[in-house]
Amino acid sequence: MFKGIVIALAVLIVAAIVTVFSMQSSTEWSTGEVARTPDSQFENLPDYDFEPNYVEVEGYRIHYVDEGPRDGQTVLLMHGQPSWSYLYRHMIPLLSEAGYRVIAPDNVGFGKSDKPVDWSDHTYQMHVDVMSGFVDAVEVEDATLFAQDWGGLIGLRVVEQRPDRFSRIMLSNTTLPAAGGIQGWLGYPLFRVSVWNEGDVQELNFDGDEFSFSTWVAYARTSDQFDFSNLFQNATARKLSDAELAGYAAPFPTEETMAGVRMFPTLVASQLRRNQAVIDEFYANWDKPLITAFGDKDTLMAGQDKEWQERVPGADGQAHTLVQDGAHFIQEDKPEELVRILDQFIKSNPL
Repeated sequence: MFKGIVIALAVLIVAAIVTVFSMQSSTEWSTGEVARTPDSQFENLPDYDFEPNYVEVEGYRIHYVDEGPRDGQTVLLMHGQPSWSYLYRHMIPLLSEAGYRVIAPDNVGFGKSDKPVDWSDHTYQMHVDVMSGFVDAVEVEDATLFAQDWGGLIGLRVVEQRPDRFSRIMLSNTTLPAAGGIQGWLGYPLFRVSVWNEGDVQELNFDGDEFSFSTWVAYARTSDQFDFSNLFQNATARKLSDAELAGYAAPFPTEETMAGVRMFPTLVASQLRRNQAVIDEFYANWDKPLITAFGDKDTLMAGQDKEWQERVPGADGQAHTLVQDGAHFIQEDKPEELVRILDQFIKSNPL
């Protein structure tokens, strides 16, 4: 009987280990079938009349805005989910007028870039690899990264992959989700279980106690209609017009174009161990300038700015700012202030 119990326990342990490993995110990927949003979807968007530019990276066509003098210092603006380069429409002209070359790409699956239609084609590693290839393709040199939301999750990894292409980093409402040890192994499987436990979520209540990150992830995965207007208006402090809200939904007219929007939240915790290694081995030694400018109304990212200020040598002595009345999509609330902070940051830390 005792022997039987031991065997049963051994089987359970092996099954648990297999389950944990099977629920980890793969670092291998291949280019998938894509959809492209018709150009007609982008006609007459308010304040977004920039000339489109395209480059192919790893089999995907990437769209990017490229404004300002080509000999100006480069600022790379990276967006998150479910936004696209439209989020930077008020910052781009101000930066280009100040003499900067401003590059604002659309991540694969967003904006005018190619959109893999299979959810499984969207992996954290794929997006890091493609955007690393993008900065090579457009020959980014001595750039200042401005990153928000997934712009940081991807952008901070791109800097680690291509450190010689970057001279400064400005973070706003973003971080690298990371964990080591047993938490690093179990974090993603447990996270996926918590999302599964949420069930079918059709609406988000931003004001109540029912909202949580796992609820948001479940909503992104299961909702019949993804409500861009409700999301963006609740994640900004100022009132957006109907035309502005429609601009965020413009790239996603069909479910076929929505795979990235649907899948990205699930990927947040998918590379906890890798991100921890990047923090410990790379950013703990990053002595180039790094500054934070987080919004005081973004409860999701509250306190993450302090983590970066404390962990990165290049953050010492910088004019870190808590932007008043700035919500999660802070580019909508405080574009002029962000540009002022970024401009002063660059000028205070010359090449």
